Amino acid sequence: MKIPLLIAALFASALAQAAEVRVTDAWVRATVAGQKVSGAYMKIRSDTDAKLVGVTSAAISRVEIHEMKMDGDVMRMREIKFIDLPKGKPVSLEPGGYHIMLMNLKQPIVAGESVPLTLTIESGGKRQTVDIKATARAPGTGGMPHGHHH
Repeated sequence: MKIPLLIAALFASALAQAAEVRVTDAWVRATVAGQKVSGAYMKIRSDTDAKLVGVTSAAISRVEIHEMKMDGDVMRMREIKFIDLPKGKPVSLEPGGYHIMLMNLKQPIVAGESVPLTLTIESGGKRQTVDIKATARAPGTGGMPHGHHH
């Protein structure tokens, strides 16, 4: 009786495996002395329907998922709880849209350095983490300026 239970358990665990998530073109905006915020951007693709539900960094104390969108004639930015990652479709985090806010910076982010980020992905009721390194790009080389508007 134990062998069929073992086979059933293995089959169930195979069905509950985590999503395969690929992150490409991860970068952060370099900062100047005294600047306390920056943004992180990337492309995320999941092989199953999933959600980006959190981001942390060993190097930065406060990290949030944000969205910028037009509200009438004003571009507004707000923290959001998650970003949907539809199966097989790349989702871009970019200036002027979804992005990761890096806040309460203790020191400048210098162009060329790597910033460690840990993404928390939820799929099928399970959570997994994906560790990435985002390369800092000099201001003006990665898209439109990143203002902080609420």
